Amino acid sequence: MTKSEAVLWKHINCSSLGYKFRRQHGVGKYVVDFYCPKLKLAVEVDGITHGNEKAFEKDVTRDEFLELNGITVRRYNSGQILNDLKNVLADLYNVCIILNQKWVAASATTPSPSLERRG
Repeated sequence: MTKSEAVLWKHINCSSLGYKFRRQHGVGKYVVDFYCPKLKLAVEVDGITHGNEKAFEKDVTRDEFLELNGITVRRYNSGQILNDLKNVLADLYNVCIILNQKWVAASATTPSPSLERRG
């Protein structure tokens, strides 16, 4: 892990935000830095290697794939994590709350399967 990934992991590990995250989680042919299965939330930490055009294009393709699979992607750069961790964590917490409300609302409007008896 990079230093910024380690710093963020220290703060989201052990359900510190109220949600369980996994580290280095595979989704299709991609591996996301952190993933919350309950919320279908991927968190990516962008280091200096994400600054060029080719890397940006790969990130866009990756994000499109994840989003087509119902996964919300949240990106933070290393500088944000190392220099403004408080606001990164607050933003991530707010995203978690919003996504949780979305999933709760979706499950409340989904009809239950028929309980008809067979036999």
